[in-house]
Amino acid sequence: MKCGRQYAEAEKAIAEAGVPAELVKVERIDQIMTYGVMVTPALVIDGEVKCSGKVAKASEILAWLK
Repeated sequence: MKCGRQYAEAEKAIAEAGVPAELVKVERIDQIMTYGVMVTPALVIDGEVKCSGKVAKASEILAWLK
């Protein structure tokens, strides 16, 4: 459920930023572990884990995108 909320917040931020971006929801545990994420939801931008274990708001994500 939280992962779905995180995805929606990321969609909002991308739309507001107006930048080209590919949003991918990773659900396979082996893929998630490659980022060192131990708690979901997590958000990774350009290969860097920006948050883990909480739902980041669109405003936070927007700042990371800029």
